[in-house]
Amino acid sequence: MSIECYPITVLPHVSQLYRDYLAMGDDADTPVRSWYGSGDSGGPFAGGWMKAAAEPADRGRLADELLRQARSFNASDETIANVERLRSGARAVVTGQQVSLFGGHLFTLLKAATVVSRAREATRITGIDHVPVFWMATEDHDLAEVDQVSLLTKTEVETLKAGLRVSHTVRVGDVELTPETAPLLEQAVERATELLEYAPVADWIREAYLAPGGTLSTAFGRLISRIFATQGLIVVDAAGREFHAMGASTLRAAMERADELHQHLQERTNELTAHGYHAQVMVADSSSLLFLLDEGTGERVALRRVSEPATSERQWRAGSHVFSTADLLGILERAPERLSPNALLRPIFQDTVLPTAAYIGGPAEIAYFAQSAVLYDAILGRITPVLPRLSATLIEPAIAAVMEKDEIQLPDAMTTAVELAQRLGARAMPIALKRRLAAVGNALETELDALTEYLRGIDASLGTAAATSGSKMRYQMNRLRRMAATYELQKEASLSKHAAAITLNLFPEGHPQERLLAGVWFLARYGDGLVDRLVETANNQCPGHVVVRL
Repeated sequence: MSIECYPITVLPHVSQLYRDYLAMGDDADTPVRSWYGSGDSGGPFAGGWMKAAAEPADRGRLADELLRQARSFNASDETIANVERLRSGARAVVTGQQVSLFGGHLFTLLKAATVVSRAREATRITGIDHVPVFWMATEDHDLAEVDQVSLLTKTEVETLKAGLRVSHTVRVGDVELTPETAPLLEQAVERATELLEYAPVADWIREAYLAPGGTLSTAFGRLISRIFATQGLIVVDAAGREFHAMGASTLRAAMERADELHQHLQERTNELTAHGYHAQVMVADSSSLLFLLDEGTGERVALRRVSEPATSERQWRAGSHVFSTADLLGILERAPERLSPNALLRPIFQDTVLPTAAYIGGPAEIAYFAQSAVLYDAILGRITPVLPRLSATLIEPAIAAVMEKDEIQLPDAMTTAVELAQRLGARAMPIALKRRLAAVGNALETELDALTEYLRGIDASLGTAAATSGSKMRYQMNRLRRMAATYELQKEASLSKHAAAITLNLFPEGHPQERLLAGVWFLARYGDGLVDRLVETANNQCPGHVVVRL
């Protein structure tokens, strides 16, 4: 299958660290290679990541818990079979995401499709079973971030919310979906059903999110499990006692070796800064790698390291409460689910629990890994390879036809409707007018440059005045070009409509499509076959951004 592969810079706001990560296979001397544990593997696309995987402490216990969860998510026979493969020695290719409303952004589907693709690839090449795993970020506590989903109408982006409410800062996965905690949920489901035009995926949303006794975790888990049923995706909610007990060694290290790990992070932050990058997570003097759940309220509070007197044990503060390391170790023994990792420690915790061969991440997650690598090395003695997810823009046939007619490529669409319309108007001008404007513009530039330089030779102030006057003349020349383009737009009203439709679908509200629109919107229009198409596209391993023509 041929694909259109663009450099990742076609998207706005891509960090330099991520760009250099994608390119590190071409540069043996880049420091980025050591930060991601790539060694001689040749970068994220070379396949060196298939050589080995972590080994969990107890595969049987892990499989038992995954099986219990799979059944609670109404998982497919294919998923159950993959859990049993894990029990028998299979490796895991892992990705994850927050439990956003109705499955979240399109990039959630792109992540899951990539993890399926990489697991299949590794199984084929190595002869060792690799299974796809989706780790739900249920322990985050930013409700506002997960309580929204954006779908398209014919003319605008419509954002739906469940109105999630909690009395304390709790783990998002634990939020119950009831009229009291999610008063707008049923209304959001009804509106989503209309916008999805009563497609089967709308029924899946209804079954997942309006089931009695549901939480954000169970609803999201059921929906993603259903979408990737045929692919056997294993969905994990690691917030409970069993998973925290399996990952206790990493949580313990974060307490007992807090100062050492903090020093490693500070050194890595300095290293990143010295090479012109910035750290994703600022490491403050009192920060730690852990959160603590309040025993009474369930509130999730960051643990802070208290300045350590020379002769006493390390002290920790969570809100108004102070704990010793011994206190926290006691909590870990009695109720491990009360302690949870922060964003930097989470991947190490995850890979203490799972037999991870590689993690599939987006640009921000991969930037986090540059810092997390020092924790991997110190706690686990190795660094899990991290691979990029599929980054893609999906173009529907009607939009593709308009783009072809107007000779628009994806990079042209990464702008506002007004700006694109201006470009289309400029293109539509008669050839004679284009030539006259170009001739006048070129002559103006030539003469202004010569005059400014001449006057500057006579007197610096005259040169400055000429430069100022020249700027005004250039502005007026550009204004004349825009007026001519606008005149063409008024003659051909369809051009403005084309620009609005293209940008609404491909760059809605100034965001890449994958980062704003819901994945279920595309599933509703293109059905189950879309997942297979995305898995196939991910297998092409474009080191940038892909156009998928539907």
